[in-house]
Amino acid sequence: MSKTDPLIIFTPSGKRGHFPVGTPILDAARELGVYVESVCGGRGICGRCQVAPEFGHFAKHKIESKADAVSDWTAKEARYTDKRGDLPEGRRLSCSATIQGPLVVDIPADTVVNQQTIRKAVDTRDIHRNPAIQMCYVEVEEPDMHKPLGDLDRLKLQLEEEWGFADLLVDQQVMPQVQKILRKGDWAVTAAIHQDLETSRPTLVALYPGLKNEAYGIACDIGSTTIAMHLSSLLSGRTLASAGTSNPQIRFGEDVMSRVSYVMMNPDGQEAMTKAVRKAVNDLIGQVCADADIDREDILDSVFVGNPIMHHLFLGIDPTELGGAPFALAVSGAVHTWATEIGLEMNAGTRVYIIPCIAGHVGADAAAATLSEAPHKGEGLSLMVDVGTNAEIVLGSKAHTLACSSPTGPAFEGAEISCGQRAAPGAIERVRIDPVTLEPRIRVIGAEMWSDEEGFEEAVAGTGITGICGSGIIEVIAEMYLAGIIDEDGVISSSGTARNPRIFEDKRTFSYKLWETASGPDITITQTDVRAIQMAKAALYAGVKLLMEKLDTTTVDRISLAGAFGTFIDPKHALVLGLIPDCEVENVSAVGNAAGTGARMALLNRDHRREIEETVRNIEKIETALEPKFQEHFVNAMAFPNKVEKFPKLEQSVTLPPKRAAKDDNGDGNPSGAPRRRGGRRRAA
Repeated sequence: MSKTDPLIIFTPSGKRGHFPVGTPILDAARELGVYVESVCGGRGICGRCQVAPEFGHFAKHKIESKADAVSDWTAKEARYTDKRGDLPEGRRLSCSATIQGPLVVDIPADTVVNQQTIRKAVDTRDIHRNPAIQMCYVEVEEPDMHKPLGDLDRLKLQLEEEWGFADLLVDQQVMPQVQKILRKGDWAVTAAIHQDLETSRPTLVALYPGLKNEAYGIACDIGSTTIAMHLSSLLSGRTLASAGTSNPQIRFGEDVMSRVSYVMMNPDGQEAMTKAVRKAVNDLIGQVCADADIDREDILDSVFVGNPIMHHLFLGIDPTELGGAPFALAVSGAVHTWATEIGLEMNAGTRVYIIPCIAGHVGADAAAATLSEAPHKGEGLSLMVDVGTNAEIVLGSKAHTLACSSPTGPAFEGAEISCGQRAAPGAIERVRIDPVTLEPRIRVIGAEMWSDEEGFEEAVAGTGITGICGSGIIEVIAEMYLAGIIDEDGVISSSGTARNPRIFEDKRTFSYKLWETASGPDITITQTDVRAIQMAKAALYAGVKLLMEKLDTTTVDRISLAGAFGTFIDPKHALVLGLIPDCEVENVSAVGNAAGTGARMALLNRDHRREIEETVRNIEKIETALEPKFQEHFVNAMAFPNKVEKFPKLEQSVTLPPKRAAKDDNGDGNPSGAPRRRGGRRRAA
């Protein structure tokens, strides 16, 4: 950027910078750290990156913003409006509109989904402690003219005699401090010794004057959407503070594959995303330390997990090879490094341990969740699914465990849903539809009551009702099926218009008006929305079915839904959709942030590190892209709950609609509004 280039100012944030003529507004926003949502990675498809250029004289900003300061309407925008409808007056797609002169750009409030609710709470289970850090108090013999042994050498000798640490290594950053600390402690000090492997040489990583009877560690789950961190005492095992934030890489792309694309198209893309995620981690470290009232210098160990692309970007590794077959990881095994080497602001001696990845698209987060839920230890068959943009699936028992990923896409996050949004105050998260009247009841994040309860309108007055998040999308589609609004093939039937005016003709198909808002667009479920969920759930189920076939089984004993999204999925509705295989409802459980729990287990007990390293080596990896039966399972899973699979256990607790053939409205065997998807599948993401 040069000061001779046009100045661009974003409101309401006030962030500004100079950019060359022709720079897309979206690129300028990203460089300045202004959040503009872009699900499609700047291809002009999603329409989420809308901005409103402002024109006139802005005395406050000392800028004249003229109409010709932004490029003319582009072919990309014309294509978008032709397919999706006109943009609101004054709006432009920031991925397409470019800077032509000094410009003020407003980020409309309705385009910024409310600040995401971080739904990754800590698991309170008791974890047996055997940390890699040991605090060792010793009293060191004072120097003597007749004994020329150095201060550090006498300290090492004392640690060997009292604690058994022979052949002790010393971090370089500790050496210059030893004499000062020994004298400050009046020759009594506490040494922090790091020893991850029983066979590795112990290392003195920090030294404190006097008695220091506490040390801390952090466990961090770097998700593509959210980052969750837990601060724990390494001595007591207690979790002292937890915090979460949105992953700032979202501004480079909503899903992991769009971020890989960003790296491919921008020479400095990988560096920018690495810098962004490390800054977010450092900010979270500061937050948990402030909440627990401790000094970040007292953090001496850390464990990180994440999907393969987050894993690589956090480590500063180019993730391009993960963008296509054979999805090669740069490193798959456990990573041992230093906080200072990757720019983390903790004690200079703090170690970083990163749990191994299972496969090219089954990452360290899935490995950590496996450690937490232990499907590899049980007698019965356990299925663990981390539902997200890319579903990570682990199925097995103590006899044999398999893993794969399946390309569900961003529909469950709301990205492909007309009224979808991420989980935030104002988003519909629960839905019930009366099967007789077809009238809905909803519950909204930020309000504890249902819409038919007194006081609901007052409860949501602050946030409004802004859209529908992942758990709400699952429930509304399942409820529409149970109420007969859609049939087993996912078609919204025209016959419903006679039952309730909420079902209405929408161009060539039909839609269901879930909620009428006082201001802004109504919350409507369209035929395209239903198809998007069908595609996502079919991909997930097809991946599960492949693993079940590999183990020659038609049933599973237990199902765990992991991750922030999985935590809030209602098991009954997940089964009704056919998102997961048939199972007793009571044996389907939401296990929360299992990846974060696995990271805490590895933080507090180094034996768990060895356990998951061995487990990952023994897990059989299945690549869905190479499996010929994936497409067959995918097609069958498009139906609710499934075209060929039976769900007798579900039917014991839920009355499913009778199976019927979808009406052929077009006379060509294709249900009205049904996209012809059967000829192909999406690339694994």
